[in-house]
Amino acid sequence: MTSEIIIAGFGGQGVVSSGIILGHAGLFEDKNVTFFPSYGAEMRGGTANCSVVISDEPVASPIVASPDVVISMNEPSLLRFEPMVKAGGILFYNKTLIKSVPTRKDITIIPVEANAIAEELGQGRIANMVMLGALIKKTGILKLETLKMAQRERFTKADDEQLSLNDRALERGYELL
Repeated sequence: MTSEIIIAGFGGQGVVSSGIILGHAGLFEDKNVTFFPSYGAEMRGGTANCSVVISDEPVASPIVASPDVVISMNEPSLLRFEPMVKAGGILFYNKTLIKSVPTRKDITIIPVEANAIAEELGQGRIANMVMLGALIKKTGILKLETLKMAQRERFTKADDEQLSLNDRALERGYELL
C-alpha cells in the first residue's frame, strides 16, 4: 500500500516537522519513505508545504501531484491543495483557522479544531501534532506509538515536558476520529 500525503500551511505551523515525523515513523515501521519540503525564503509566516510518500513498495519519486491525503493548516493551503486530492481521498483541514468550507463531494473532508485543541492543551504551536494524530487514526498508515517515537527523534533538544505535551496532542487528534 502506498500513501501520498501533502501537508501545507504557513511557516511556523510545524508543516515541515510534521513531514519529517511521518517520514521517521515510516522508517521505524520498515516502510519505504520519501520526503520533499517546499517553503518560501521567509520561512516563519511564509508558505510551506511538504510531500511525504509512505509505501510497502519502493517509491519512484518524491513528487506528489495527486495526493491521497492533504492536511491543510491555513486558508491559502486549502484553496491551493483541495483541488489536487485524488477522488476518494481525504482532506483534513484546520477548522480553527480556516473559515471556508471545502466543496468537493468526491473526497472525505475532516474538519479538525487543531489550534483550539492545542490551546486547550496549553500550547498553540502543537496544532500540527493534533492533525498528525487524526491522520494516522483515519488512515491507519502508521501506529500512534511509532509517531510518538518519531517526534522524539525529531525534537531531540526538547525537554520531557514538551515531548509529553506533543504525545498528548497526538493522542487528542487520534481520539477525535
